[in-house]
Amino acid sequence: MSEETKSLHFIEHIIEEDLKNGMPKEHLRFRFPPEPNGYLHIGHTKAIGISFGLGEKYNAPVNLRFDDTNPSKEEQEYVDAIKRDISWLGYQWANELYSSDYFQQLYDWAVLMIKDGKAYVDSQSSEAMAEQKGTPTQVGTNSPYRNRSVAENLDLFERMKDGEFPAGTHVLRAKIDMEDPNMLMRDPIMYRVMHAKHHRTGNDWCIYPMYDWTHGESDYLEQISHSLCSLEFKPHRKLYDWFKEQVYTYASKEYPLLPKQREFARLNLSYTIMSKRKLLKLVEDGVVSGWDDPRMPTISGLRRRGYTPNSIRQFIKKVGVAKRENVIDVSLLEFCVREDLNKTAPRIMAVLDPIKVVITNYPEDKEEWFEAENNPEDASAGTRKVPFSREIYIEKEDFKEEAGSKFFRLKLGGEVRLKNAYIIKAESVVKDANGNIEEIHCTYIEDTTKKVKGTLHWVSIKHAIQAEVREYDRLFLDAAPDSHSEKDFMEFINPNSLKIVNAFIEPSLADAKQGEQFQFQRIGYFNVDDDATAEKLVFNKTVGLRDSWAKAKPKASAGISNKQAKPQQQAQKKAINVIQQLGKKYTNLPEEKQQKVRAEILELAKEVTFEELEPLFGTAVKKAGTRIAAMLTLSILLKNGLEKNEAIDDFINKALEDKNEILVAEAQNL
Repeated sequence: MSEETKSLHFIEHIIEEDLKNGMPKEHLRFRFPPEPNGYLHIGHTKAIGISFGLGEKYNAPVNLRFDDTNPSKEEQEYVDAIKRDISWLGYQWANELYSSDYFQQLYDWAVLMIKDGKAYVDSQSSEAMAEQKGTPTQVGTNSPYRNRSVAENLDLFERMKDGEFPAGTHVLRAKIDMEDPNMLMRDPIMYRVMHAKHHRTGNDWCIYPMYDWTHGESDYLEQISHSLCSLEFKPHRKLYDWFKEQVYTYASKEYPLLPKQREFARLNLSYTIMSKRKLLKLVEDGVVSGWDDPRMPTISGLRRRGYTPNSIRQFIKKVGVAKRENVIDVSLLEFCVREDLNKTAPRIMAVLDPIKVVITNYPEDKEEWFEAENNPEDASAGTRKVPFSREIYIEKEDFKEEAGSKFFRLKLGGEVRLKNAYIIKAESVVKDANGNIEEIHCTYIEDTTKKVKGTLHWVSIKHAIQAEVREYDRLFLDAAPDSHSEKDFMEFINPNSLKIVNAFIEPSLADAKQGEQFQFQRIGYFNVDDDATAEKLVFNKTVGLRDSWAKAKPKASAGISNKQAKPQQQAQKKAINVIQQLGKKYTNLPEEKQQKVRAEILELAKEVTFEELEPLFGTAVKKAGTRIAAMLTLSILLKNGLEKNEAIDDFINKALEDKNEILVAEAQNL
C-alpha cells in the first residue's frame, strides 16, 4: 500500500474504489444538507469539512441544500446564518437548493406510489400506530386502513393536500413490511397534515413530507453520488435505499444515478453541548446573550470570540474522519486557534488588573516613544511606536512586597525589565488606610544591557486608552454536561464564564476595528467585539497563551507505579471510554477477574448517558466483550428509569440470538 493510499480516510477509499470500478469522475457530486432550525455549531463543521473537502479534492460540485420540511421550527434567520457561516469558513457551494423546491415532485411521486399500491392513507391516531408497530422482538400488525382502495387513497391524499382535514387526522404511509426487523421499514409515514406557514412556500402547502421520504429523494433529484451523514442515520440506510428504488422506476431516464449513503462518526467535544434544542434553551433562558454569544459553540459564537476559519479547518483535519464515535478534548480546538493566532496576531500591551508604578527618577514632563516589534513570528509585520512616561500601569499580580527566589517579577528591592523599555527597581510602596498598595515607587536605569530574569508588560498612564475586556471561560464546569441522567445539563453552568473588566491599552489600538485580533502580551489572544464603537473599544478573550485548564486536571503523583496510577488515569477518561476498554478483554479473563471487571463496569455505567451508549449497539459480532459491556451498562440505565425504544429492543433481541453464552445471559436479565 502506497503512502498516498494510507493517508486516505475510509470515505475517500470508497470513492476511489467507485472510480476504479467505472464511475466517471464527472459524476461525483456531494451536498451539505442542514435543517434551518438553528445556528450551525462546531459539530457541524466536521460534516461541512468532509463534504466540501471532498469537493475540493475531486474538483466536484457540492450543493448547499436546506432540508426545510418542518415549517413550525424553521426560519429565514437560520438560513441566512448558515450561509454566512459556511462562507466564513472559506467554502463555496455549487448550488443553493431547498427540499421545498421539490415539494411538487415529491407529491407527484407519492401519487404514483399510491397508484402502484405502495402507499396508503392511514386514519388512526399516532398512539394506535405506535402500538401496532411492535418492537424489535415482536413483529408489527397491519393498519386496518392498509388495504384501502387506490381510488380512496388518492381521494383522501388530494383532500389532505387541499386542506380539508385538521392535523393528526390522516397521514400517508409507505406500504412496506410490518414484520421487517428494521422498525423504520414498518410502513413509515411519508406525509403529515400541518397547517403552518412555510418560510419559502408560504401557505401553498398544508401537508409536508417527512425527512426520510424527502432526504433521499432530494439526493436523487440532485444526482448526488455519495450521500454522507453521521452514524445515527445508519439504521435509516435501508429505508433510504427502498424509497430511492421506488422513484427510480419513475424517473430512471431523467435521473440515472442512484446515490449511495455512507455514515461517519459525528464530532463530540468535551465541555460542550451539541444539541440545537439545548442551545436554544440557553438563548431563551438568557444564560447567553444570543446564538452568537462568544461562549456558545456555534460557528457564529466562535467567530465573534475570535476563532479563525483556518483554526477550525485545522481542528477538523486533526480530528479526522472515523467510523466510531469518540469525544474530542476541547483543548485541541483551543490549541488550534492559539497556534494560528500566534502566527498572525499583532502583539500589543494591555493591563487588565492595574496597579500604578511611579518612576521617581524619571522627569515628570518627559515622554519617549520606543520601537516595538509587532509579531516576532512574522518579520513582515513591522514595528510600532509605544509611548513611555513617568507613571505606568503594570498587572497587580506582577508585584509582591516580599517573594521567594523563584518569583521573577517585581518585588521590593528587585529589578525587572519593562518590555521594549528600561529596567526598573522597586524601592517602596504607598498604601491606603486599609493597608492596600496604591502605588509602587521605582527607579529606572538606562543601561538595558544588564541581565535581569523578569520582563513585564506595561502601559503609560498618560497615553493609555480604556477599553472593556470580556474574559470568557468555558460555559460548563462538567466535561459532559448532558451525560447525567439524574441531573439537568443546566446545573453545570459555569457561574464565572464571563468576567468583564476595564482595562488600559496602549494607544496604537485607538482605531482598532471590529473583528481585528491581537495578542495581549503575556495574557492571551483577544479580538475586537461587534459591540465596539469608535468611542468605546470592547475586546473578547479568545484563548489564553496557555491551557489553564490543563493545570487543574488531576495527575498521578511522581513515583507512583503504573499499576497504582491506572485507576486515577481512568477517572480522567469519560466513563463510556473506560467501559469500552474493559469490555475488549472481558471474554479472555478468568471468572474471578471477570466478576471484578463486571462490578467496575456497573459502577461506571452510572455516569453514562444513552446517547453515549447507543453507538456501541453497532459493535461487530466478533467483539463479544464490548457488547457484553454495553449490555451491562444498558442494565443500569434501564434500572435508573431509561425507557426502552426501538434501538434498545433490537440490541437485546440480537444478543439473545448470539453464540456467546455470557452475552445471552446478560440479555436475558433485561
